[in-house]
Amino acid sequence: MPVDTSAPRSLSLSLPGSKSITARALFLAAAADGVTTLVRPLRSDDTEGFAEGLARLGYRVGRTPDAWQVDGRPQGPALPEADVYCRDGATTARFLPTLAAAGHGTYRFDASPQMRRRPLAPLSRALRDLGVDLRHEEAEGHHPLTVRAAGVDGGEVTLDAGQSSQYLTALLLLGPLTRRGLRIRVTDLVSVPYVEITIAMMRAFGVEVTREGDTYVVPPGGYRATTYAIEPDASTASYFFAAAAITPGAAVTVPGLGADALQGDLAFVDVLRRMGAEVTVGADATTVRGTGELRGLTVNMRDISDTMPTLAAIAPFASGPVRIEDVANTRVKECDRLEACAENLRRLGVRVSTGPDRIEIHPGTAPSPTTEISTYGDHRMVMSFAVTGLRVPGISFDDPGCVRKTFPAFHEAFADLRGRLGS
Repeated sequence: MPVDTSAPRSLSLSLPGSKSITARALFLAAAADGVTTLVRPLRSDDTEGFAEGLARLGYRVGRTPDAWQVDGRPQGPALPEADVYCRDGATTARFLPTLAAAGHGTYRFDASPQMRRRPLAPLSRALRDLGVDLRHEEAEGHHPLTVRAAGVDGGEVTLDAGQSSQYLTALLLLGPLTRRGLRIRVTDLVSVPYVEITIAMMRAFGVEVTREGDTYVVPPGGYRATTYAIEPDASTASYFFAAAAITPGAAVTVPGLGADALQGDLAFVDVLRRMGAEVTVGADATTVRGTGELRGLTVNMRDISDTMPTLAAIAPFASGPVRIEDVANTRVKECDRLEACAENLRRLGVRVSTGPDRIEIHPGTAPSPTTEISTYGDHRMVMSFAVTGLRVPGISFDDPGCVRKTFPAFHEAFADLRGRLGS
């Protein structure tokens, strides 16, 4: 992570590409007619797993350090049979079976024990309603599963995306590969900005999605290949912005994330602004500066729930209670993030209360030093509480290596930041 050293407490950070955008771009590239080049894709366990899954299905994926090239196959996987291991990746585990359904063959998908626990049922039901032969081998609505693909005709389908917007994204991405297109009526939806990312990226690959009330309309006709640049990961940036917010006089700038950024998680800086940080969002960069003030607040984080742990981790340093609402979907992520945050904060001596979809953190007691954080194998627990560690000495993690899921070099990058901030 190169650092601008011209001012030791004013840092410009080059962060890895977006996981969400890289996964969608890999699906779109595989489905497009022609060869697509992805510029500055994220290289992590999740995205490498997605690329490996495409290769197992018979797609050609060429990888260099700064760009990946994918030979698209609008007709679907090249192989008539394949066995794909999706690792821990939710996008891999949800998007690849959907992509395979548009082809012709028999494709089996499995995943890690952590991913096997995560729900898939609403997407499975919708695919079956579209005529896809999809069978769960063990627990209904969970991996492993087998798709016996014969193409997808299309038509109308109803979807509950209240647990994960990835269900809707998978169907939106599938739409142009169907014979008649799709009309997707959505009864509930969480993390709307991630759907907006999907629609914007589909447009870049030649497909225009329209909306009629609660129904998304996707035309048939396929995608066209392109060259697509991946912007920095806004969820990853939240940890570095939060570090600035709790460090008086420190400023962190992330180039490539500006007013036109696709990712809704950049809205996390608006939460920091409400708490007292100084925030500047320019055309192609965002800067957060710590002012020495961090106020409590009540905030609805339904649309930016991946940054909920980041806020929870800095809440003990606020001047008043921090209440985070409408985040029930964080209970079905890599772990129950809401309870994991609460447990770790309590271990630090912080008073916390939770409800089905909320967490309230009460500052007042200085967090206890020399505490081991329980990560539950969740990369966001590590990266969030690393920010806490800027102010609380001796924090360690029971599984620090789980950051490889999205940011393998996180610990080195954060240690560099700590040194530059003088923490």
